[in-house]
This record gives sequence, structure tokens and C-alpha cells, in this order.
Amino acid sequence: MAAGSTVSQASSKALPRGQVSRPDQVAIVDIGSNSVRLVIYESFSRAPATVHNEKVICAIGRNMVTTGRLHEEGMALALEALARFRLMADALSVSHREAVATAAARDAQNGPEFIRQAESIWGTPIRVLSGHEEARLAAEGVLSGTPDADGLVADLGGGSLDMVTVRGGETGAAQTLPFGPLRLMDLSKNDPAKARKLVDNGLGNIVELGDLSNRSLYAVGGIWRSFARLEMEESGYPLHVLHHYVIPRARALRLCKVVSQLSRKSLERMKIISRRRAEALPYGAVVLERLLLRSNLKDVVVSAYGLREGLLHAGLPAEERRKDPLIEFAAAMNGRQARAPSHADEMMQWADPLFADDTDGLRRVRQAAFLFSDIGWRRHPDERAYGAFNQVLTAPFGGADHRDRALIATAVYYRYSGDEDFPRELKRAGLLAPADEKHAHRLGLAARLAFALSASAPAELAQYRLKLTPAKIVVEVPGRRRTIAAEGVQKRLGALAESFGRRGEILIG
Repeated sequence: MAAGSTVSQASSKALPRGQVSRPDQVAIVDIGSNSVRLVIYESFSRAPATVHNEKVICAIGRNMVTTGRLHEEGMALALEALARFRLMADALSVSHREAVATAAARDAQNGPEFIRQAESIWGTPIRVLSGHEEARLAAEGVLSGTPDADGLVADLGGGSLDMVTVRGGETGAAQTLPFGPLRLMDLSKNDPAKARKLVDNGLGNIVELGDLSNRSLYAVGGIWRSFARLEMEESGYPLHVLHHYVIPRARALRLCKVVSQLSRKSLERMKIISRRRAEALPYGAVVLERLLLRSNLKDVVVSAYGLREGLLHAGLPAEERRKDPLIEFAAAMNGRQARAPSHADEMMQWADPLFADDTDGLRRVRQAAFLFSDIGWRRHPDERAYGAFNQVLTAPFGGADHRDRALIATAVYYRYSGDEDFPRELKRAGLLAPADEKHAHRLGLAARLAFALSASAPAELAQYRLKLTPAKIVVEVPGRRRTIAAEGVQKRLGALAESFGRRGEILIG
């Protein structure tokens, strides 16, 4: 785990009949100023699946500026949540556990006493992070999901705004300011105009914000994710995946101005905003607005990865950290759901002649599409194309923007649907250019032909050499295997060749 972290071993006990022990599962508890969250990961690896994810809004940092103490009711809710979290970790026999606390527990007079109670209930030591540690771990989390992030990571918790510059996979200068919505509401006496002045004064002393021209703001935290949901709803965005959702600067500023002026009742009437978030959202909008105006950042990129993912990522060996999160996730899904997991790698090599001019970016898109290409075989035939498409489109992987996500999912759709037109309702307006759709079509048809030749059996594809000529796509079939060239294979080859503007030919040799 992360340097300096505390990891405990759960007490051993006999497992019920049929239950499988998973000694590599990792449980992370994050005690923030506004919420307490438990995430249980399947393994300590580059792109682990989430076994369980639960959040409780406790607001232990409410009124802390005024009182200097954690909120009594919030502490009770937090301790109750920790007791529940321990029961769940015990039930799942989670062996590795870590817990951290952030701004409110760090700054409150009664923070140490609360942490002692929390440790007793959770059962392991709880590390109270400094502001800089909190900022850097959030940045590590962003890099785990967006390795090419370039700009400013800003993590808005209930009690603090933590910022770190990122570029080339490395973190830069870290800053922390007391401008989490709960604290800002208290400091400003619930006056948005005063809150703006407080944030402006704090940001004015940070020199690093002057060197962010044409770079991105990577927004971390539940408040800003709620802001992004509101923006998605207002703009009619067709893909409801928050990770790597991009809001252009002008649109973000316009919505910040609107949201900062909305009353709590107005926000509570919006079904996509939880009642617990409604009170704090206008102040989150104030912070975002002032941060954008203080800098020359070009857009806001929402990150679903933050502190908890940063704790996991920071502790990985260097070799594991260098792995591609998209490919690791796709490979894991392929390993769990494909009939023959090795077939995806065989398809990559077999199809190389068709895609020799691929950029590195397109090659990894093809690799991911082929790794996902056999996840639908257990589905009903009438639902395979739609079901596999939606499963890939909304899967919780990092390392891909929304265009790449749509491109991969569309290729998987065509792998199952063949040469059918892509349904209008699934076009996902604006996500794919015509050239992207054409490329996805070719990828899907190539995979479709591969499965017709091999039935996904390992080592079969190598028997049928694929060639691309100026006029044709040729499949060379050994004479002893001539019966493979049945009508179904011929049709699939014809469709693939047509997508390249060529004729298909089966050459028996």
C-alpha cells in the first residue's frame, strides 16, 4: 500500500460452505468532512474491480469554523457507518484494510478523540492526512484513471480544496485551502458574495495557477460530480458516464453562475441532485467559478478517480503502475467472461495486416475491442449486440475518453450485429465522427469473421492467413481445412472486404 499507510490483517475464521476466500481484497475507508465512504477492491492491482462501494453523508465538518469542533450528530452517523463497514469487510473476509481521515478530523479540537473512537469501531489505525498528503493522493488517483492528465487536479472535499499540478505522469506543487463547501458556508455566514471574495483572496496568493494556459482542470469530489450531472442533464448529453466527462470553460462558467444563485429548495427539486448535496452545491460552484477565472484552464475534466484510488495506486510497484488501465480492465473482463481468453490476443496478431497504419491510440482501441469481443456469448441472441454494446459503453474503466469509449463499444456492437445499420437511438450524438464509425465497423466485422473461422478455439486463427491487397482481402485456407469456407464465412468475409472498399476472396491452398 501507500508509503506510511496502515494495513491490517483481518482475524482468520472458517469460511461457510461454498464461500471462496479472497485474501487479496483491499478495503479502504475515507473519512471526509462531508461523507464517510467504504470501497472494497477485488485485488491490489492496476485496474481492480470494485466489490462494494458505499457512502454515507455525515457532515462531521458542519459549523466547524464557528465551534472549532466536529458536529456531534455527524460524528454519531460516521461512527455508525464505520461499524456497518466493519461488518461488511468481515463478512467478505477482507484481509487488507486501510482508513484515512481528511480536513475536518485534522483541524477540529475534538478530532483526536473522534479518531480514537473511530479506530476502536473500525478495528485498525486511521491515518489523518495532512493537506499536502491529501492533495497528492487525489492527484495519484487522477493519474491512475487518466495517465496523460495535463493541468491541475483540484479535489473539493467538504472542508478543503486540495490542488496539485500534473504533467507527464508526474505530480508537481501541492496546495491546500480551507474552501470546502461546508467550511465556506460557515466562513461566509451562508453569503455566496462573501464566499466569492474569500476564495478570490485565497487563490490570489498561489503563483502556480498562473501557468495553466490551455490545460485542463481535473475535478475530483462528490460536489463537483453532482455539478457535472446537472450539466449533463441540461445539455442533453447522451452518455451518462461521469469519468472523463469534459465541460468546456465557457459552459462551466455559465452554469457556475446559475447554480451559485439557486436556493437549496430549487436544487432539491432536481431529481439528479441528492438532498444531502443540495445545500453545498452552490458553494462548490462558487469555488469552481473562481478557480477557472483565476487561471487560464481550457476546460473541466471530471474524474471518478480520487483519494481512494490514489491510496491504491501509490502503493503499487512501478511495473504495475506503468500498465495501461484500459487494457488491464479489458483483459480482466476477457479473462472472466470470454470462452477462450487467449483468442483476443490471437485476433490482434491475425488482423494486423488490415490495420497496419493504426496509430498507437487506434491500436489500443483495437486491443480493447478484441478483449471485449466475447463478453456477450451467454446473452440471448436477440440481445447480444445491444447488451454487449451497453455493457462496454458504461463499464467502469479508466484510460479512455468518451470518444474512445464509444468507439470500442460500437466495434463490439458490430462484432455481434454484423453489417446491420447502427440504430439511431444508439448513435450517441457527437461522440463519434463518421471516420470513427467507419473504423468501428471494420473492427467489428474483422472480429466477426475471426469467430466464424475459429469458434473462439485457441490456436485456430493461425491456420487461416489474412492478407490485404489493393483490390482484395484474402483468407488463405489450407486444403485439408477447405470445409471451413462455408457460406457463413464467405458472407462475413464479403462484408469485411466491402467495408474496406475491396472484394473478398478465399484461397484454398
